[in-house]
Amino acid sequence: MVDLFERVTPSATDAGDRAADAADRRTDRAFRRELLASVRAIDLLVLLAVPAVLLAVFALPEATRRSLAFAYADPTALSAFTAHYVHLSADHLLGNLAGYGLLAGVGYALAVLSGRRRLFFTALVAFLLAFPFALSALNLAVPRDAVGFGFSGVNMALAGLLPILWFCYARDRFAPAASVGALPAAFFALVGWIALLALPVSTEGDGQAGLAIVVAGALLAVLYAASSGVRFPRSVRPGVKSLAARPGYGDLLAVGAVVVVGYPVVGFPSDPVGGGGVVNLYVHLLGFCLGFIGPFALLAAGVFDE
Repeated sequence: MVDLFERVTPSATDAGDRAADAADRRTDRAFRRELLASVRAIDLLVLLAVPAVLLAVFALPEATRRSLAFAYADPTALSAFTAHYVHLSADHLLGNLAGYGLLAGVGYALAVLSGRRRLFFTALVAFLLAFPFALSALNLAVPRDAVGFGFSGVNMALAGLLPILWFCYARDRFAPAASVGALPAAFFALVGWIALLALPVSTEGDGQAGLAIVVAGALLAVLYAASSGVRFPRSVRPGVKSLAARPGYGDLLAVGAVVVVGYPVVGFPSDPVGGGGVVNLYVHLLGFCLGFIGPFALLAAGVFDE
């Protein structure tokens, strides 16, 4: 018996695939190197200080924590601030820590890779120090005999900031001609999405309010997009190929988009009652809207131009 061997030569397609894979690996390594080089120790200390404070407050006796919650019938300036750092159950604390880690982590990565570190930390400090007072004060507009506490209002402010950081990163890395005037379109679209999640949507009864907000959000989004000169591509394939050609950079853009659209599902449940309390959808919406409007106004005014 004679064994016959045939020499197999790589095809041009195989060689092209290997070259593309090698290029993807180089791009991914370049992304990781750039991200690591952009991270500063002081930034990490500031970001980690927030969960440290939340955990330290949770370690206080329950009676002390309850005294730091915001009682709408008997509000104080101290509790207006401290309530946003108080949690009475481990599940509530862990949920808010997870939300903060996701929003702050993705937001920080988008910010440092688009040269918007100052925007991110200016907004973060405002959210941590000023927003508790503002959110508590605005809560008094809805009279009720209840007690408010938890970090979710600040988390929703970070969720409101995230579309701005995502836009800055997308413009810096993929679409340098994009106009900041398109950002309100994203805001109104997200408000419509939030209404769809949190409110009944129908043509009867209370559902008409939800339907009106959804429709108004969609129309305002289209109007702002048109006025800013946004041109929607006829096909998404070129955009997908552009993202796929830049692994790491494209992955971060995709992850940011998923968090921008997906986090409202967490923040605005259709049934806000659960776990022995009621999710304050009002303060969540306030946090989201103020978290977007303030940074956007400053960005549009050129305050954060590098």
